[in-house]
Amino acid sequence: MTGSVAPEADWDKAPGLLDGAKELTLGPEECNLAYWFTSVAQGTLRDRGETGHHVDATVPDFLREPGPLRDALILEFGFRSLSEEIATRLLGHYVAIAPGIPELEFYATQLIDEARHARVFRNHLVELGMSADTLLADIDDMAADYRKRVLDPVENFTLDIVRDQADFPGAVAVFAIVIEGVLAPAAELSERKWTPLSPATGEISRGTAIDEIRHLTVASTILRDHTARHPEYRPRLLEILRAGVQLWDEVPDREFVIHREELFQQGMAQHADRIGDYEIWPGVRMLDTTPDQRYDMAERWTDEMAESRMAYMGLPVDVLSSPGTGT
Repeated sequence: MTGSVAPEADWDKAPGLLDGAKELTLGPEECNLAYWFTSVAQGTLRDRGETGHHVDATVPDFLREPGPLRDALILEFGFRSLSEEIATRLLGHYVAIAPGIPELEFYATQLIDEARHARVFRNHLVELGMSADTLLADIDDMAADYRKRVLDPVENFTLDIVRDQADFPGAVAVFAIVIEGVLAPAAELSERKWTPLSPATGEISRGTAIDEIRHLTVASTILRDHTARHPEYRPRLLEILRAGVQLWDEVPDREFVIHREELFQQGMAQHADRIGDYEIWPGVRMLDTTPDQRYDMAERWTDEMAESRMAYMGLPVDVLSSPGTGT
């Protein structure tokens, strides 16, 4: 490292999550501790380390007032904070079984990334007016059903592979392709939704998306290189991916996402003047979209990312298709 910030970690130069995850090539050897300290801590997080947003990027007063838009944001960031907390705890197992120093250093930095994400999502709820004294208990209460029905099955699936079986490449596949590969497009949607409404919220989403690019691309390189060195592992990898797809087919994630998108829809109508002709994706005004359309677009982004990363790893993309649906 020369002390300069890598372009993909630079706040102003980094691509969007979808483009970055589909097009960039990064590996654990380059995304080491030195990279993290120089390009992430002193690059992405410069002037944004405490809250995830610049001091000049504020929370508008209307988001601190009761209403469906605030409710949607509280649910979204409350659920995401809990998801990132669980991810942080899972990643401790990745560090423990990492086969080499590059992988150890990379997953140590991802552990810190996810812990930071959980923190800024939580603290943003305080910026919205939730009580700091009861915040953790309040998040647990609001997300209890989501944790039981969505997060617990995903956590148990991951623990079986990373902790019980100590299968490092399998665990990498679970986290990057099954978990983050599905959730990352939702994070992209979040950034696009909140940017015209709240500078602070948009910046938090932007910063976490920059991190996710690194997580997805480095994991893809780890898996590509592992299967190239150990082609006999390929059937096992495909088996894990199929099981992961089946898991996501079984958990009721859509139910929770659509609920908060419906709240967002109500709030968006109330604050249409603040949104105006802002386009959530090219040629489509956000005001003209529905909850189902936004959810379906995030799923389309998931498919596009999967096709790109699977091709990069030399794996068949159809392994990620739901049985009997062709999608």
